Amino acid sequence: MRMSQLFSQTLREAPAEAEIASHQLLLRAGYIRQLAAGIFSYLPLARRTMNKIEAIIRQEMEAIGGQEITMPVVHPADIWKETRRWYKIDAEMARFQDRSGRDMVLAMTHEEVVADLVRRQVHSYRQLPQMLFHIQTKFRDDPRPRAGLIRVREFTMKDSYSLDTDWDGLDRQYRAHHQAYFNVFKRCGLPVIAVKADVGMMGGSLAHEFMYLTDIGEDTLLICNSCGFSANRQVATFRKALPDEETPRATKKVATPACKSIEDLANFLDIPKSRTAKAVFLVANIPDGETKLEHLIFAVIRGDMEVNETKLANAVKAQALRPATEAEIRLLGAVPGYASPVGLKGALVIVDDAIPHSPNLVAGANEEGYHLLNTNYGRDYQAEIIADIAAAQDGDLCPRCSQPLRGVRGVEVGNIFKLGTHFSESMGCTYLDADGQTHPVVMGSYGIGIGRLMACIAEQHHDEYGLVWPVSVAPYLVHLVLLAGKGSAENPNIATRLYTDLQSAGIDTLYDDRSESPGVKFNDADLIGLPLRLTVSERALKAGGVELKRRDLAEREVVPLDQVIPRLRTEFAELQSQIDQSVVLTELSET
Repeated sequence: MRMSQLFSQTLREAPAEAEIASHQLLLRAGYIRQLAAGIFSYLPLARRTMNKIEAIIRQEMEAIGGQEITMPVVHPADIWKETRRWYKIDAEMARFQDRSGRDMVLAMTHEEVVADLVRRQVHSYRQLPQMLFHIQTKFRDDPRPRAGLIRVREFTMKDSYSLDTDWDGLDRQYRAHHQAYFNVFKRCGLPVIAVKADVGMMGGSLAHEFMYLTDIGEDTLLICNSCGFSANRQVATFRKALPDEETPRATKKVATPACKSIEDLANFLDIPKSRTAKAVFLVANIPDGETKLEHLIFAVIRGDMEVNETKLANAVKAQALRPATEAEIRLLGAVPGYASPVGLKGALVIVDDAIPHSPNLVAGANEEGYHLLNTNYGRDYQAEIIADIAAAQDGDLCPRCSQPLRGVRGVEVGNIFKLGTHFSESMGCTYLDADGQTHPVVMGSYGIGIGRLMACIAEQHHDEYGLVWPVSVAPYLVHLVLLAGKGSAENPNIATRLYTDLQSAGIDTLYDDRSESPGVKFNDADLIGLPLRLTVSERALKAGGVELKRRDLAEREVVPLDQVIPRLRTEFAELQSQIDQSVVLTELSET
């Protein structure tokens, strides 16, 4: 491609709203343009990189038995109502009516569509196992799109779906995807780790997320350097330090003026925060059939811990949580800052599983300026639910080996879910076994976001001058720069012949034939970030050839014209070998 014809334009400065490196560089280098919040156009350079990412994904999916299909972006709402997700998913789902007044959905994911295909196509155990995949547009009306392609509303995703007769089959396909995903990301030049994750709206029994570790990530991960434990903070467990057993003491009301926070209370009474009981009020939106009911939740957790809202939502089966208002708290008979479950009614009380093992805690007295000493679970109050609702923090102890956990940030670039039989049972996806008995198909679901993956690769591979694409996903392999110069009328002819030779040799080349200054051309070449740069200039020709420079190295050398193509192939092989050596077998941990 000649740059004089390329539908793209580099920018000297990134727009002010572009805060992270990948967003800035993809805009400045002419890869993407924003249409609306969380909605982007992908220009030719980005499209070529995405094509290469998708080709790698196709190869890895087909290697584990995947068959590619294409499913619609627009779905009838009826299939989402069958699985109840129509009622469980909130405003993130884009809903509309067609001209006949039928409820329709823009695809967030495709489990329902796959299940509809399965119930029409699969009838016998002889047709299983299967694995289907497609690469398709999705839309989720995220209220807070940010960071360029990291968090968008419209996106392209590879999603695949495994179909098995039993759970052992699902285990095999889950493990196959686990390895295939590591292969994909490493072939794209992106280091990732797999962490246990919340199943979320997908449901099922197990999920893992593939995380690119970076400070720009919105997810917090807990990692143990000693034993390898890793989990998203949403589901991470930790070893809770429990106090020694004590005889329950009599409760006593004490004045605690201006002690509305746990820290103030602990300082006033000169006790550790672990000797207090923290009250957290939330309102849970809990689906009940086709309706959604709000329930006031009174969560009790030790004062040295924080409530994990994902764990809490899962414990009460809530679709969403919001903080309770002061009016809602007072209507219950509690006093904000001095609340206690002792003697209260009208709220769903849930306590962290450390509370029953933590005697004689200081809790609110439900009276302004007062707390109760020596409250004990079981004697003074009961809860409808006891569960782990505590958020793991940096420095907490690993649940496996009791060594300190390390908190890091990450971006999710892929996920895998053991769906089990929820979707198949909801939609009647069954098969007959060898004895003629009917069973539900056992399903798995697996996703990779293409645009987000490209952005993370850009985030990982750049320097102060621009992008530095891995050879496996670069939009072109070679950036050919023509410096016409004064008195060098032959230079354009040489550059054009070289461009033609490179194209004939199957080497994808971006040819900068523009009448721009050398500084502009070199700056644009660094910004666009192709693996190798060839420069045709009067100085290089006098030195016996053309100048060759790797984008990731400072060194330059002159290569004779007749040796350019063999030398390029050597460089490509070396760059590709570095990537290939990173693709290794990995282990799946389900704990």
